[in-house]
Amino acid sequence: MSDRHQVVILGGGFAGLYAAQALKRAPLDITLIDRRNYHLFQPLLYQVATGSLSPGEIAAPIRGVLSNQKNARVLLGEAVDIDPAAKHVSLKDGAAIPYDSLIVATGSQVSYFGHEEWKIWAPGLKSVEDATTIRHKILVAFEAAERTADPIERFSWLTFVIVGAGPTGVELAGALNEIANHTLKHDFRSISSQDARIIIVDGGKRVLATYPEDLSKHAEQQLCYLGTRVRTGVTVTNVDEDGVTLKTPTGEEHIAAHTVIWAAGVTVTDFARTLAKKTSATTDRAGHIQVAPDLTIPNFPDIYVVGDLALVNDKVNKPLPGVAQVAMQTGSYAARAIARKAQGRTPPPPFSYLNKGDLAVIGRAAAVANIFGVHLSGFIAWLVWLFIHLMYIVEFQSRILVLIEWGFLYLTFNRGARLITGVAANKSIGKPEPLENLGE
Repeated sequence: MSDRHQVVILGGGFAGLYAAQALKRAPLDITLIDRRNYHLFQPLLYQVATGSLSPGEIAAPIRGVLSNQKNARVLLGEAVDIDPAAKHVSLKDGAAIPYDSLIVATGSQVSYFGHEEWKIWAPGLKSVEDATTIRHKILVAFEAAERTADPIERFSWLTFVIVGAGPTGVELAGALNEIANHTLKHDFRSISSQDARIIIVDGGKRVLATYPEDLSKHAEQQLCYLGTRVRTGVTVTNVDEDGVTLKTPTGEEHIAAHTVIWAAGVTVTDFARTLAKKTSATTDRAGHIQVAPDLTIPNFPDIYVVGDLALVNDKVNKPLPGVAQVAMQTGSYAARAIARKAQGRTPPPPFSYLNKGDLAVIGRAAAVANIFGVHLSGFIAWLVWLFIHLMYIVEFQSRILVLIEWGFLYLTFNRGARLITGVAANKSIGKPEPLENLGE
């Protein structure tokens, strides 16, 4: 083991990767540990789920990204425990990794608010596996509708419910409308894909609740224009193979749908809960860890918590959202603080978040954006969204591939990655439509 300062980074997402890259020239040794061997560009996961992109176009091998950084090594493993006194992290395979400074960037996972039994019928969207599962469910739904002769069952197969009206839910709804109205328009003989019904439900008063009210209104108008039915002020009470049960102001309501997608909430990872317990850290209801102004856990100055896991307030004392920009900035800040500490220099000022804005795409040439307080919607916002997302994809080659895919999609509506792969829970498909009932 080197005598140099040992930095261990848990997680290869935006926060962990930016932290590692920010330490490129620092005289210390870095060990980045992740249970996946790739960095995933999560903001575009919904495009994998809807067949616009393939997983490899939004993921980059972590070893490849850091291959030229000689002070960094990458380990494939999953952290399951920590000993803050002895300063080492335990991995699932039993290995113990010592550290002088630790950056915890383990991210978040889907929350079903205590109803994990809903997961099988309503997959969330946090990983490549989630994206291919949702893609499987969406495409199988159209295939099943093509096969069944029962109009009621067909209606259920062609009904898609998205739970959650945040950016992920809104983007999924817009993409589903494009699939139904354009991509699959001429692919079936017994059904019209345009009969698909896309419904987005949320317990809040409006879609994109964290966005300025005028942009939220624009987003809802664009969703409705595309054909999405927006249901706000309702809560989900049950999800099963036959659909979703809602609690509404007028009573309980059941929506018959064989495809439900969960975009409603997140919680912290199991390791994060272990970390909070071992350090007696203060957490919120979702498990986010309250950190000091320098992003360390109080009483543990060598443990930095960044990204989705950190509970950090902005200038008006509101918690920062779990978005890529927060992850990048907190990861980079922790890296600078560690580099200064290792070199015996004065610590940096307390962390301060620079809010560069919010972006959400609703559909073809339709988006909303809040860029440094300037509110944009429509085609201009869509161009801004396009440019920013391309720039933050890690590998240059992937940027080019994604740009080409988007170009073909814009011109032809064709989604080349609409393959039914993997395994997903689906209601059984009925008997095929009789041949004599097929259209010309």
